[in-house]
Amino acid sequence: MADNTLNGRRVLAIVTNYGVEQDELVVPVQHLRSRGAHVDVAAVSREEIRTLVGDKDPGKSVEADVTLADVDASSYDLLLVPGGTVNADTLRLEDKAVDIVRSFAEPGRKVAAICHGPWLLVEADVLDGKTLTSYASVATDIRNAKGTWVDKSVMRCDAKGWELITSRNPDDLDDFLREIESALEAA
Repeated sequence: MADNTLNGRRVLAIVTNYGVEQDELVVPVQHLRSRGAHVDVAAVSREEIRTLVGDKDPGKSVEADVTLADVDASSYDLLLVPGGTVNADTLRLEDKAVDIVRSFAEPGRKVAAICHGPWLLVEADVLDGKTLTSYASVATDIRNAKGTWVDKSVMRCDAKGWELITSRNPDDLDDFLREIESALEAA
């Protein structure tokens, strides 16, 4: 029997079409859908999303549900920003992705980012006063963006009136998903 505790909740995952870390996209999407959430994966284009494993080995291909240009961010309860070095570095150059992040960094909204995903939040200039974690190499960028970096498997911060959930890498997915689910249940 399916656990439908997230029925009615809507999640938007944003990625580029190449380089997202497979498990940081596929595992959360499958997990949240299995709990009853509606999850849309938005990419730069409608072409397939080619994931990577460990930033180098080819992973599963994923279909985009919508393009970044066609997203109505106001219709979602939570924004999911997976990592992957190539994905995160490329995504932060997409103006629409930056705009989507800014629209979620408002009172009452929720953002979840893992691994290199917080690079997009740095680019959106929304980390002032926030405490978060990430892949260790992103720590200096977070500090330069006036965020506080911590080395924890998951960090949940509600400073500035919007909720930010972050994790370091795919090894932290269980903790990351637990906090995302908790945040969505409270929505």
